[in-house]
Amino acid sequence: MKTKLILLVTFFLLSHFAFSQSDKLFLHNGKKIEVSIVRNEQYTVIYKYLNEDAEQTIGKIAIEKIIYGKSGREEDVSKKVIVTSEADWENVQIFYDKAQTTGLTEGAEVKGKTAFINAYTGPGADRKAEEKIKKAAAAAGYPFILITSEKDTNYSNPNGSMGLGSKQSLKKGIAFKY
Repeated sequence: MKTKLILLVTFFLLSHFAFSQSDKLFLHNGKKIEVSIVRNEQYTVIYKYLNEDAEQTIGKIAIEKIIYGKSGREEDVSKKVIVTSEADWENVQIFYDKAQTTGLTEGAEVKGKTAFINAYTGPGADRKAEEKIKKAAAAAGYPFILITSEKDTNYSNPNGSMGLGSKQSLKKGIAFKY
């Protein structure tokens, strides 16, 4: 009788673990959460906490890897972006879709603009404004920027000729971190 009881309990526990294998999300902020993945979309992962029906969303940029419970397959999702000072400004990533920032911590507003009078062409002014906004985010320790507005002002002469400072570029955004 005792062996039957032990076998029954063992069978119950093994079947419980076999059918309730959860997926694991490893986040760049160091957290590990056990969930059930619903959908894996372009910029986001939709999941449910175990024993809950409400769907949650997190941006892929916040996820290091996913381990699927049923198959054991491991999927690398994104590499961690490290920004420690303004010198790391080239590592800062710019987003245009708010969905990409889901799961990140919102920070300060950052701006980048070219001077009213400058020697930049149209594309050059955009690149310089982007460099400045990235440097502002990096100096504050933020590896991500969600662009909220971009404005280009063209100061060409009425006859159509382009002079010095013919284009001024302004970019504004919100900085994010893990």
